[in-house]
Amino acid sequence: MKQEMMTIVRQQELAPRIYELVLAGELVQQMKMPGQFLHIRVPRNDLLLRRPISINQYDQDAGTCTIIYRVEGDGTKFFAELSAGDQLDVMGPLGHGFEIDQLNAGDTAFIVGGGIGVPPLYQLSKELNEKGIKVIHFLGFGTQEVVYYADEFQALGETRFSTDDGTFGLQGNVGNLLLAESIQPDAVFACGNNGLLKTVEQLYNQVENVQLSLESRMACGMGACYACVCHVPEDENKSVKVCEDGPVFQAGEVIF
Repeated sequence: MKQEMMTIVRQQELAPRIYELVLAGELVQQMKMPGQFLHIRVPRNDLLLRRPISINQYDQDAGTCTIIYRVEGDGTKFFAELSAGDQLDVMGPLGHGFEIDQLNAGDTAFIVGGGIGVPPLYQLSKELNEKGIKVIHFLGFGTQEVVYYADEFQALGETRFSTDDGTFGLQGNVGNLLLAESIQPDAVFACGNNGLLKTVEQLYNQVENVQLSLESRMACGMGACYACVCHVPEDENKSVKVCEDGPVFQAGEVIF
């Protein structure tokens, strides 16, 4: 982990309130595990807490990384007003990401995401492809208007979509997509809200390798403040920190 003033290369709005931001800096050379996140300072004196945003993809040769975020409050609203040439104070990469070393060429992996949980799954899918692993994506959104990266995921492998209102893909949530799938995967990777993660955990309790990325509010991002703890099944008095021990956990390791 390091801290750096990274430079914005470009920024664009992918869908209403959803932005793609490309950053350049030496920090990119530290990014070697999909599923980690950056802790970014809002350049405003009245907003003290950094914003944790997952890494969408990285390119060490180009020295760039990409994040995708949704405008939710004053901090992300300020990010959306920045443009190429502006700089951001960035810490990272932080957290424990997805582990893919145990998979072999020819294996099948399900990649499951919902809403703003989709971005970190793109780098994961790229790296699985490079290992010769067949990926099938299951991506859920609220409505067609907020669907993003559809072409990018389809270029990497089979992709199933769902929307809550049925305007794109299957009507319903990602769980409906998974229930309609007959293939048994060798591994499942998921990122999204707790409801989505619980569904994945229940549906694939016979699959040995199920990795779940939790969404959590964070303060320090480095495990010092205990703002993002969750409990473990074997001892409810024991807790782990999402920012440091996660955000990716094996299914069954934490209580949602």
